[in-house]
Amino acid sequence: MATDHADQTGIKYEEEFIKNPRGLKLFTCKWLPENRDPKALIFMCHGTGMRLAKEGYEVHGIDYEGHGKSSGLQGFVPSFKNIIDDCFEHFVSVCEKGKNKNKARYLLGESMGGAVALLLHRKQPSFWNGAILVAPMCKIADELKPHPMVISILSRLSNVFPTWRIVPMQDIIDVAFKSMEKRQEIRANPLCYKGRPRLKTAHQLLMVSLEIEKNLNQVSLPFLIVHGGDDIVTDPSVSKLLYDTALSKDKTFKLYPGMWHALTSAEPPESIDLVFSDIIAWLDERTLTSSEHLRSSEMEQKAMHDGLLSGKNI
Repeated sequence: MATDHADQTGIKYEEEFIKNPRGLKLFTCKWLPENRDPKALIFMCHGTGMRLAKEGYEVHGIDYEGHGKSSGLQGFVPSFKNIIDDCFEHFVSVCEKGKNKNKARYLLGESMGGAVALLLHRKQPSFWNGAILVAPMCKIADELKPHPMVISILSRLSNVFPTWRIVPMQDIIDVAFKSMEKRQEIRANPLCYKGRPRLKTAHQLLMVSLEIEKNLNQVSLPFLIVHGGDDIVTDPSVSKLLYDTALSKDKTFKLYPGMWHALTSAEPPESIDLVFSDIIAWLDERTLTSSEHLRSSEMEQKAMHDGLLSGKNI
């Protein structure tokens, strides 16, 4: 089932439920500019696409299993690999549509979505044209990580009582969102899970963050990292480490002093505008280059084709 509507901003919004191979219904959505051909495709691992759609990009999103409007026990991630597979299959299906085959494709991941974006890149390194990583979860911040002894015990318990909500952790909402209004909005939203992390979910996140941290030097796609300087949920120094060690030749790291974790949604409007202007500038520059490269390649193929035909006529 799919629904869509357009608003007065010139943005068309559509949503649809799809079924994954495990029989779960997953919520998907997209934002696209009306009456114009999108510049490129952006696949969101977490976030909202309105701002980017206003700038001419077609943005696709998906709610993970157990998150948002998708099926599954709320806040429960039995396997991070399943999340990666669900995202990859949906995103690739969008890219394979005829009108999209020649469009540049970018990943955008915020917080845990940053980990998803990095793992999607690792699954198919040459498939994506680039990634925007917003305060990415490359490592659980030391301030939020349980004691090593607690981690060891919880790891064993996660296989016995996977859905139990007993993992000790600081209230993320209070330390992630600077805006009090945003905190109230999230606490009032029944689709946002606000309980303690479930045992299996916490274990999966920990294992994934350790895996990513260990393989930072294997990242090879073009990327932009934006991170708040006062973020204590995900560590800005690890984002800097990713920037320093990644194989990517095209990489950019922007640190915003004084900003917290939710730097695209819970900062003062002028700060949010600054972050988005940097993201859009980065995308526009690479999308133009990508389009020119595509046109150049098409012209070369045409010239070769014309030459071959000319040769046949001699």
